[in-house]
Amino acid sequence: MSSPRMMTRSSLLANLVAIIGLGVVQAAAQTAPPFNVGVATRAFVPAEPYEWRSDKKHALATMIWYPADPSAEGKPQLLGPPGTPLFDGGQAAIDAALAPKPAKFPFIVLSHGTGGTSGDLAWLGTRLARAGYIAAAVNHPGNNAIDGYTVPGFTLWWERARDLSAAIDGMLADPTFMTRLDAERICAAGFSLGGYTMIAIAGGVTSLTHFREFCASPQADGMCVSPPEFGDLRAKAEVLGASDEAFRAALATDSRSYRDERVRAVFAMAPALGPAFLPESLERIDIPVAIVAGAADAIVPVGSSARSYAAHIPHAELTIFPGDVGHYVFRVDCTEAGRATLPMLCIDAPRVDRDAIHAQTEDMAEAFFARNLR
Repeated sequence: MSSPRMMTRSSLLANLVAIIGLGVVQAAAQTAPPFNVGVATRAFVPAEPYEWRSDKKHALATMIWYPADPSAEGKPQLLGPPGTPLFDGGQAAIDAALAPKPAKFPFIVLSHGTGGTSGDLAWLGTRLARAGYIAAAVNHPGNNAIDGYTVPGFTLWWERARDLSAAIDGMLADPTFMTRLDAERICAAGFSLGGYTMIAIAGGVTSLTHFREFCASPQADGMCVSPPEFGDLRAKAEVLGASDEAFRAALATDSRSYRDERVRAVFAMAPALGPAFLPESLERIDIPVAIVAGAADAIVPVGSSARSYAAHIPHAELTIFPGDVGHYVFRVDCTEAGRATLPMLCIDAPRVDRDAIHAQTEDMAEAFFARNLR
């Protein structure tokens, strides 16, 4: 029978082992998903000459979500006018320190929709950061609701892919992120015109001639009219094209390739402008592509875009949410003020749960990136 002294030593040893084990578990929890989320902003300035699309800022305003230190305390990301936020991007800690481990994180670059902002994808950026990714969303010049709208910003669609490439360059040179970002594991995701941007950066080649032929055909659909965010776009574009030589020259760059070889896979939500790509260029895309859209999308009809993309891109994954799921369900959640002010963007059909669609989309995106960034 053990003596009381021996029992005491055994108890001390057992307690020490338990404490060490608990410390290991706690350390692992702090350096593996789910992470706390940090958020930061940058203004990347690409080398000139750069097509700024008549935007005066000449910098790419960028929101960055990332895995944060365990001590970081998240606060609501309320977006919109001070005092009257319109959108709720979830919880994140402003300028928090990065999580100490792992040494490097995969990187996802994000592209917002027509006339939106980087904050429109806060819901996805926050989820990706929690899962162990660094995610950065650019405000596209001339096509974002913060800096204002321009005709070139709404018509030189392919320049958006260059914005994403410039953001990748900026992140790889940023003192905070450059040593923690895995340059060998980069993907992209985008919504609406940002979905078009996914196809462009993956290697699809735009053809304005092909698009105009579609819009002059009996198959023409909602893609052929001015977007709700810029109702007189077509008329203003015709006037500018007739009077501005620089704009005409920029339009002539449509059929170049804007493929960024660093991007290993793309995730496109309600991707727009299917008829704007040369079908043979879609057939040559050789990276993984996932596409999600809503069956009831009246802004970007799924037949000419999501389904058409999936039919032409080899091995593309396509998910169509059934029922009354529309276009703007892939935008950030709205506050009560947002729903009252911007019902088109904020209020979904009665039987559609935006949070549930976000959750399913997040699950798909996270699984897609995990498969393709091994």
